[in-house]
Amino acid sequence: MLDISPELLTFLMLAGVLVGVLIGYPLAIPVGAMGLLFGFLVYGKAVPALLYGRLFSLVHSYTLLAIPLFVFMGVMLEKSGIAGKMYDALYVWLSGLHGGLAIVTVLLGTALAACVGVIGASVSMLAIFALPAMIKRNYDKSLASGAVCAGGTLGILIPPSIMLVIYGPMAGVSVGKLFMAAFIPGFVLSTLYCGYIAIRCAIHKELGPAVPAEERQFSFWYKTKLLVGALAPTAVLIMAVLGSIFMGIAPPTEAAAVGALASMGLAVGYKKFSFPVLKDTLTQAMRVSAMIYLIGALSFAYVGVFIGAGCGNVLEELIIGAPGGRWGSFAVIMFIVFMLGFFIDWIGIVFIMIPIISPIAPVLGFDPLWFGMMVIINLQMSFMTPPFASAIFYLRGAVDPGLGIDMATIIKGVWPFVFCIVLGLALCIAFPQLILWLPGKMIA
Repeated sequence: MLDISPELLTFLMLAGVLVGVLIGYPLAIPVGAMGLLFGFLVYGKAVPALLYGRLFSLVHSYTLLAIPLFVFMGVMLEKSGIAGKMYDALYVWLSGLHGGLAIVTVLLGTALAACVGVIGASVSMLAIFALPAMIKRNYDKSLASGAVCAGGTLGILIPPSIMLVIYGPMAGVSVGKLFMAAFIPGFVLSTLYCGYIAIRCAIHKELGPAVPAEERQFSFWYKTKLLVGALAPTAVLIMAVLGSIFMGIAPPTEAAAVGALASMGLAVGYKKFSFPVLKDTLTQAMRVSAMIYLIGALSFAYVGVFIGAGCGNVLEELIIGAPGGRWGSFAVIMFIVFMLGFFIDWIGIVFIMIPIISPIAPVLGFDPLWFGMMVIINLQMSFMTPPFASAIFYLRGAVDPGLGIDMATIIKGVWPFVFCIVLGLALCIAFPQLILWLPGKMIA
């Protein structure tokens, strides 16, 4: 064992992970390597028992069983064809507005967020259904791309969200309360996105032309029937899953199991269910879950070494000692999370940083639930801030090359929506009940 000061060890462990990621290694490799290397340097032969205990406790977490179930639910709903039905219904209502199709895209992303909860699936579906329609109607390509990325990433915030399922055990916060706390902020961001599109297209009408009147001659009753037919079955499913959590009938894991089974029922009802669909859904659910568990297990072991060696205290003292009192410390935390989003996937940020920074919230006098939601809303920006911006890469991979949309166009389009998230954070600071009101109404 080597005698290394906690300050030096803190720098080496954090820098080692960041350098490994920047070189190009998958996050699990540098995290596992740093945990193992410095574990041996600090603890010697005792490190295998320490790391095994941390790995075992994470992979046997009952709450995290909800991850594969919610992923299964989301993928099955994706394959049920529900996105196309929702888009058609919203299209006939809003296509007559300037920027209406971009607003439809965000609203579809909001609806899918409560169904899918997997960023790759949401962004890809919007790229397939919504983006070609906007480009065909001469929408500005940057605006259209930004709407797809912004709407598609709401699935990681609006429950049932995999991020919330992971955050809860890492911070010691109820996942059910996180689900309820995320609803209003999620809808606030959706409203800000739609508001930005509407205002910008009202000023610059050429960015989002309205669909000609002769192409949207539908009766009120037809539009209503289309909307209800598209949204009602999904709304019943989501309310059954989240309503059971809100009413205290079932915890998230059992609710996820109900949702997975019900999603199969919807696929059967839409005549999209088959053995190949079931096999593909199970494969995707296992692949996503395995990736999350691998990163999570190695990150949890890494954090065990980090905290056990006193590095957590070093980071806590640094943050608490920031000028500006508790709000200065809060700003430092938000800045750290924001900057990490440029380089590291959200899964790694949650698994690595949350066990380190979440104990600081009570010390600073912040409600842990409010603090957690602020971090999660902050992480929304990580999907749209290069170089790691996963939403941008999902869109670039799914978009039809014939549409002429390149990386520069997408990046130009997402920045206004990043600023909308900053505004959303400011609103949640000014009005904390946006986060705390709904969880306070839960039946225990």
